[in-house]
Amino acid sequence: MSISVLLTRLAIAFFTLLILTRLMGRKEISQMTFFNFVSAISIGTLGASLAIDPTLSVRNGLIALAVWSAFTILMGLLDIKSRNVRKKVEGEPIIIIRNGKILENEMKKTRLDTDELNLLLRKKNVFSVGDVDYAIFETDGTLSVLKKQGKRPATKEDVHTPYQTMQASPASSIVIQDGKVNHNNLESLQWSLDKLEEKLSANGLNALEDVFYAEVKEDGSLYIDTYNDEVH
Repeated sequence: MSISVLLTRLAIAFFTLLILTRLMGRKEISQMTFFNFVSAISIGTLGASLAIDPTLSVRNGLIALAVWSAFTILMGLLDIKSRNVRKKVEGEPIIIIRNGKILENEMKKTRLDTDELNLLLRKKNVFSVGDVDYAIFETDGTLSVLKKQGKRPATKEDVHTPYQTMQASPASSIVIQDGKVNHNNLESLQWSLDKLEEKLSANGLNALEDVFYAEVKEDGSLYIDTYNDEVH
């Protein structure tokens, strides 16, 4: 392969990858789930082959990159439209510490040992498992941590309110997601569908179909996001 051909292929590969990554969006970088990781490595490998592999024609290299990127974009659209697809492709967050107790069976599912758990906690500025109320292992491999109430930084609200014990839910509980009611979470909250509709009505919404996302916060209040993006 001559220098001129090599430089041409490098330029084609570079600008093709630049265009395709822009089309695929920021999620490939910001949320490195297992699928995103495999997709990024595959696209990088195809791009490198297009640049320096003389046995791969430029046409076939471009076709391979375009088709793989199209598959990635398609999966991204399905991920947005279907929660079931999202669960199958990306998995679900796993609670590994609940009410200050390490859940050994959940640790086995994530293939985490206690040394790795402590490493992830230290990255969250938590240096003792005893300071943790809840810890959730996210689908992108990061750890979300909720400290015990006495270990959390004081806020302005804390200064003006008495010390309160932890609510039954460690965090906000999603009751409507992608326009669909999450009946499991409603049951956990001991809410009926009628109660949810009453709460929505109190916020000026008379139809479940108008709601894109809703969650019950720790204090029992309801956060609502509608399809028309009006704030309630």
